[in-house]
Amino acid sequence: MHFGYWTPIYGGFLRNLGDEQMPATWDYVKKLSQLADRLGYHTTLVPELYLNDRKGIEAPSLEAWSLSSAILAVTEQLRVMTAVRPGFHLPAVTAKESATITDIAGTTDHGDARFALNVVAAWWEEEARQYGGAFTRHDDRYRQATEFVDILRGLWEHTPFTYQGDHFAVRDSILSPKPGIRPPIFAGGESESGRESIATFSDSYVLHGGTIDEVRTKIADMNARSRRIHQRDMAEFGMSTYIIVRDTEARHVPNSNASPPSTRIHRVMRRSKSSSKIPNSTSRCPGASTRWALADFAPTSSVPPNRLPRRSAPIKMPV
Repeated sequence: MHFGYWTPIYGGFLRNLGDEQMPATWDYVKKLSQLADRLGYHTTLVPELYLNDRKGIEAPSLEAWSLSSAILAVTEQLRVMTAVRPGFHLPAVTAKESATITDIAGTTDHGDARFALNVVAAWWEEEARQYGGAFTRHDDRYRQATEFVDILRGLWEHTPFTYQGDHFAVRDSILSPKPGIRPPIFAGGESESGRESIATFSDSYVLHGGTIDEVRTKIADMNARSRRIHQRDMAEFGMSTYIIVRDTEARHVPNSNASPPSTRIHRVMRRSKSSSKIPNSTSRCPGASTRWALADFAPTSSVPPNRLPRRSAPIKMPV
């Protein structure tokens, strides 16, 4: 199992806490990204939200795609998974952008892609109204996402490429250069129509946390759907979690005097300036699929960076 984190594009992730000491600035994101890369984190997910749904719609938030390009340019091994919502993008333009970003990203030392896409069926109607996005009904959004990915893959692999769908169409389109390595496609959804669509167009599945039995059931269900459609398991599973980080067990219980979790990030940032770089070797879990956990803030502690476990150490996850 690998570990990842959400890039804090909107000043943190807690709705009930104002200042989390995670400013929505490139300077902060750059320092966090380079620290995560040095410590051996596998993936960061960069959310795409034009309005801030955590701190209030008038609070600042950073744009995902320009930010992702910058993160990839200043890191070496960290994989950047960028959210994309089909209702806000033209698929042919996204295919072109992805090819360029893939060139910026390059590959890891093991030859794996460093740029991936998380296809999101948008859920926020007010944001779509303000930014001119196409906000369709629930099931139709998944059909829109399927067409979007069909065009991405078509342009990445064929020239010229023609496609006619209900939501998108391209005709005799040329994409050059092609991406050197095709960006993996991720998506998440809990409804029946969502899971069936995701098993059709996505390489991998992302899910919310749950009990071991709940997670095991979801993994088995998505693998069964993928085998029925593509004769293979899903390539990866990602699970979103919250990690409570405190200096002592007693401080795990929230209280009014508790400092924001990002305090630990700042401490590690300061200490890491003099630490040696941790090798970025990768080890996949046994079996056909990779699993990883995605935290809602970078999980750090008072342990010095040179004593944190390397990601080359496999951690078994029940499936």
